[in-house]
Amino acid sequence: MKLKQSKLMFILSGVAFALFALFTILIMTVDVKVVGPDGVKVGFADVNTTIFNAFGTNHTAEVISDILGYLIIAFGIIFVGLFLYQWIKRKSLKKVNIELFNLMIFYVVLGIIYVLFLFIKINYRPILVDGKLEASYPSSHTLLFCSITIVSMFYLIFFTKNNIKLLRISQTIIGLVCLAGVVCRLLSGTHWATDIIGAILLSGALAFALLGTNFLFIEKNAAQQEKTVIQKEETQT
Repeated sequence: MKLKQSKLMFILSGVAFALFALFTILIMTVDVKVVGPDGVKVGFADVNTTIFNAFGTNHTAEVISDILGYLIIAFGIIFVGLFLYQWIKRKSLKKVNIELFNLMIFYVVLGIIYVLFLFIKINYRPILVDGKLEASYPSSHTLLFCSITIVSMFYLIFFTKNNIKLLRISQTIIGLVCLAGVVCRLLSGTHWATDIIGAILLSGALAFALLGTNFLFIEKNAAQQEKTVIQKEETQT
C-alpha cells in the first residue's frame, strides 16, 4: 500500500524533531570546553573551533546573509498579503484557503520559537556582539532561511498556477538563495557549525509538520469528493 503524502511528511517531521532534540542534548554534554569569548563553554568544542578557525570571521559574508535573510522574509510576507487579501475579499476567515490559514499558524509558531531561543542559552556566539555575549543556538537566520524556503517551494503553486516550468525555476531560485544564505552565515563566523546544523534540523521538522497538515486536508477533501461521486452514481442507478 502506497504511503500517503501526509503520513510521509509527519514521519519526516518526527524524525527531524527527534534528531534536533538528540543533537541538542549532545551539544550540551559532548566535548564541552571553554573555547568561547569571555570563558563560555561550548559543546563539540574541537569540531566547532576547527571549523571556526578554518574560516574565521567575514563581515562581507555576514552582510550578504543579512540581505538574503530580508529577501526570504519579504517572500514570506507576500503570502501574508495573499492571506489578508482573501480574508478581506471573501469577508470571512473561514473562507480563506486552508493552506494559507495553516501557513499563518506556522509563521506564528516560528516566531514564538525564534523568541524562545533568545532566552534559552544552549551556546553563545563565537564572537562578541557589541561587546556582549549573545545566544547562538540554533542559528535564527538559518532557521528562517530553511523553514520558509521549504514551505515556500510548496506554496509557490499558488503563484505559478501549475505552470511546471515557472514552478521549477521559482523553486530553484529560492533554493539557491537559501543555500547561499546558510553558507554565508557559516562563513561569517557569527555562529558555530553546530548552530547551523541544529537550525536545519529544527526548520525541517517545522516545515514537514506544516506540509503534512496541508496534505492531510487535501487527502480528506479528495476522499470526500470521491465519496460524493460514488453516492451520486448509486443514486442515479
